[in-house]
Amino acid sequence: MRMIAQEDENDDNAEVTWEDQQRINNFSKLNTRLKGIEERVEILKQEKEALDDLNMELELADEGQPILYRVGEAFVHLRHSQAMKRLEKDQGEIDSELSGLKDRAEECEKGMKELKVVLYAKFGRAINLDE
Repeated sequence: MRMIAQEDENDDNAEVTWEDQQRINNFSKLNTRLKGIEERVEILKQEKEALDDLNMELELADEGQPILYRVGEAFVHLRHSQAMKRLEKDQGEIDSELSGLKDRAEECEKGMKELKVVLYAKFGRAINLDE
């Protein structure tokens, strides 16, 4: 552990007002929301990768054989053409959800950045908003 020099310490005279506390709470909410979004993005990326692998397999599959396709927790038999249509639909849904999550993550990051500026301006080193 590293100790902070006495002159680098911020004095504890900075009073936390109700508005400051609301800003801190909002920062915490945005940070938590961002973590949830990042976790969901990772899950969707894995699903997208699995669908891409499935697409490669379906391109090589015999068109006359039924395909076992996962729908929720179950697998159903589909014709090759139905499986390809379903795959395209599922890929489109994941792409649109990823795009929406990216937009929401950017909004959270923007809000957090604005709050950091205000809070660090007032509290300096007395507050830590970094991970």
